[in-house]
Amino acid sequence: MRPWRFVVWFGTISLLADVVYEGARSVTGPLLSSLGASALVVGVVTGAGEAASLGLRLVSGRLADRSGRFWEWSIAGYALTVASVPPLGAVGVLWAACALVIAERVGKAVRSPAKDTLLSHATAAVGRGRGFGVHEALDQIGALVGPLLVAGMLVLTGDAYGPTLAVLAVPGAAVLGLLLRLRARVPEPAGYEHGTAGPGGAAAGARLPPAFWAYAGFTALTTAGFAGFGLLSFHLVRHGLLATAWVPVLYASAMAVDAVAALATGWAYDRLGPRVLVVLPLLTAAVPALAFTERLGPAVAGSLVWGAALGVQESTLRATVADLVGPGRRATAYGVFAAALGVASLAGGALTGALYGYSVPLLIAVVAAVQLLALVLLAVTRRLR
Repeated sequence: MRPWRFVVWFGTISLLADVVYEGARSVTGPLLSSLGASALVVGVVTGAGEAASLGLRLVSGRLADRSGRFWEWSIAGYALTVASVPPLGAVGVLWAACALVIAERVGKAVRSPAKDTLLSHATAAVGRGRGFGVHEALDQIGALVGPLLVAGMLVLTGDAYGPTLAVLAVPGAAVLGLLLRLRARVPEPAGYEHGTAGPGGAAAGARLPPAFWAYAGFTALTTAGFAGFGLLSFHLVRHGLLATAWVPVLYASAMAVDAVAALATGWAYDRLGPRVLVVLPLLTAAVPALAFTERLGPAVAGSLVWGAALGVQESTLRATVADLVGPGRRATAYGVFAAALGVASLAGGALTGALYGYSVPLLIAVVAAVQLLALVLLAVTRRLR
């Protein structure tokens, strides 16, 4: 199979998987509430799920590198996710539903480092930026379709969660079928990379290179100043700038911008190299300056800029990891990278939330300062390569 076909097929698998778990995540709060969960329980369960999704990649990435069984780790992770979602609406017991919500996130932790490593081999042949950009664009299609499918099913079934989430077993089965077929067609994707190794070397015992650690610091800083969409939508509704019913429409628009930004920056990355990442701190700094105004136009623009920054985060940042670390340690690097993102996301949410309640001008200034430090670390990364 040609490497571009491999990238597209893997992107299609991610698209279908996103239909499953993003569809379920769009109703996790109301579903748990219908089983008697308080706001605290919903917050703790979803927070624990996200912590598991990111933190456990430190372990799964290292184990995938040591075993070399990247397909097996990918398939196991996807299987856990697609098996956790359809029963979610039918269990009828709060503790069981909470366990399934967390299990779905654990599935993502199990597969992600191995999946990104498999994908990185094919992107070596087609262009790291373009390959990861196309994969992210396909992924975002699933993130749009899943919630819309669930919304339509809820209307048809009168808000019945059981049959609504059971429908997601269909794309889930397609995920596993396509994965097994792709593995049979391309059992060793490392062949796409023609045995080349990045700065980290190919040996599984080699240490991660200094440039990667500087890059992880850059990633953490630019993420730590990144306001979440929850805070952006809170501001829009609280100040009467947008009706609640229009918030999902704005979110969908931001996801469309995410896909376009992933493709654009991926194309630019393959021509200009890591210098294109300068755009990420600039976008991140622009989000609060636009989004937290009290005028609809700039606030909506800020949300769309947020989508563009997210597209860069989820595509071109991953492409750079593959260029910095050789195949033998790449899954480990993706695990460390995800953990850095997770810690920084938590810190960023707390920072922007606290400063928003205290002083929006101070929030804008602090985020700008953090992004300036991120640019310094990006420059250090380029010098160490």
